[in-house]
Amino acid sequence: MSALVAFWNLENLFAPEGHPGREAWLAKALQKELKGWSEALFRRKIAQLASIIGRMKDGAGPEILGVCEVENRYALQALADQLNAALPARNYQLVHVDSGRDQRGIDTAFLFDAKQFTAKMDELFSHWVMRQTGTRDITQITFVAPSGKALVMLANHWPSRSSAVGNGPEYSSGFRATAGETLAYWHDRIRQEKGDKVAVIALGDFNDEPFDKSVALHAQALRDKGDVTRARSAKFYNLSWEYLTAMVADHKGNARLLNGTLYFAGDAALFDQILVSPGLLTGKSGWRTVDGSARIEAYPPMVSHRVGEGPIRFGLPDGDAAANVNVDGYSDHFPVSVRIEEV
Repeated sequence: MSALVAFWNLENLFAPEGHPGREAWLAKALQKELKGWSEALFRRKIAQLASIIGRMKDGAGPEILGVCEVENRYALQALADQLNAALPARNYQLVHVDSGRDQRGIDTAFLFDAKQFTAKMDELFSHWVMRQTGTRDITQITFVAPSGKALVMLANHWPSRSSAVGNGPEYSSGFRATAGETLAYWHDRIRQEKGDKVAVIALGDFNDEPFDKSVALHAQALRDKGDVTRARSAKFYNLSWEYLTAMVADHKGNARLLNGTLYFAGDAALFDQILVSPGLLTGKSGWRTVDGSARIEAYPPMVSHRVGEGPIRFGLPDGDAAANVNVDGYSDHFPVSVRIEEV
């Protein structure tokens, strides 16, 4: 069996304005941002996201998709329904926990094809990243293939670089270091429970580059495969080094260079990363990453040529949908993916 595992920051996938399932505190906190976020705009956003997800794996869609910046189960189910209608060979189901700790009410979650994988709901965990203010939890779930081979996955969305206090990235770097330590701790605990050959994939929007300390030091996500496979302690191999510079075809079919998965403060950044455990490099877990398959999933309609080669965002109305929403946009991040296969 071969599977495509992907991740995408969905950029503020909120249910429509006035949605009855929205918590009162969130409705108050996001009153201005979501003013004008109509059912029609929500449905258009869902259709735009699904059109890209459906292109992955040569039009078949990924077997597993980790996501972040989704408000609740309703919004995620709407995306799954759109995908299932467009891709009848798939049966996407949800792994979602409403963490309730983020200041904007956004969660990490998974969509998975239930025809190919079973989600072990007794091994669903929502790991709290301790910090001064609330932030997204790390969602952990075990997926099992029909062969019985297991894959432990952790969806991440680390604390933002922006801050109203202090100097942005520098002020908030400690929060991401804490997130990295949290991920490393649970990676080690997984190995203690399931053995050091276990297949673990941690993926997400880390809000830091692969060379930043939060990722390379605190999360122990390294650049050298040999250092990972030889290590006795819990280490990850960071696949994002393999797509640090990638090519994408523009709307005319010309090849253009990508330097990241989003633009932050005017510069390309590689915040969206996929980390794999040693067992996925050696194949001793029963799974192996396919060499050279890690990539940025950037397709011509979603690539802007106005500022570098960044993604075309959809946006939120913030009281003026005509000015702030691009109905031909998608997200402010590109998705990333890797192929894995049973051995």
